Amino acid sequence: MNLTTMYFSPTGTTRKVVTHLGAQIANQLPLQQIREIDFTLKKARQEVARFGRDDLLIIGVPVYAGRVPNVLKDYLGSIEGNGAKAVAVVLFGNRSFDDGLVELRALLASGGFLVIGAGAFVGEHAFSDTLGKGRPDSKDLELVDQFARALTEKIKSGNDSTDFWVKGQMPLGNYYTPRNMEGEAVNILKVKPKTTAACTDCKHCVEICPMESILWEDPTQVVGICIKCGACIKGCPVNAKYYDDPGFLGHKLQIESTFMDPKDPEWYL
Repeated sequence: MNLTTMYFSPTGTTRKVVTHLGAQIANQLPLQQIREIDFTLKKARQEVARFGRDDLLIIGVPVYAGRVPNVLKDYLGSIEGNGAKAVAVVLFGNRSFDDGLVELRALLASGGFLVIGAGAFVGEHAFSDTLGKGRPDSKDLELVDQFARALTEKIKSGNDSTDFWVKGQMPLGNYYTPRNMEGEAVNILKVKPKTTAACTDCKHCVEICPMESILWEDPTQVVGICIKCGACIKGCPVNAKYYDDPGFLGHKLQIESTFMDPKDPEWYL
């Protein structure tokens, strides 16, 4: 069997869980080949990934508004399973993964994968440095280890069952609606980060933006789509990126005040 870990991980939380899960499985199974595919950057999503019956894919994405990020659906739909086994993983920012996990599972199944397991794990929220702070942490990774052991036992037993229950609904529900402290719906789709005078023009934000939306010639300008992934905010070495949109800030305050109680990871097989 060949093992591939794949992930979209602008702030590193999804990568941490997926690669840890892959490493634990690799320690327990005889594998012919191990590889890692990071499709966070736009240029990495130009080539179609293909698999076969001798492959096991562990693939992870963050949940945005309770669902698989819209910008990834065409790419995820292009991945060819051809009977390969797959494990679906989502990361959520301590609010809820809503229909994100069941949606990723369905996308993989429609691409020809046998989805033998699925897990939802907590990562630090893309909007916040307090909501889910420091997660996934050591306790989360212990649960990843448990998931790996259960998956390994299932694979060794020859059980390819794909009909297990996963939290979520099909047909898929509506996207999560951002709200402010007054409970009013806010539209943050067109919100883009601003840049302070602390910017040193190092271009790091340009290089790590998964949408290639930040202008190389002037990194203060976000000229393309912003998916609010948090890469430029959390990745800036001088903390020069920020949001000042009232609706966004109101929503950030609302989720930070409402969802601070730590959520537990969940996995299914």
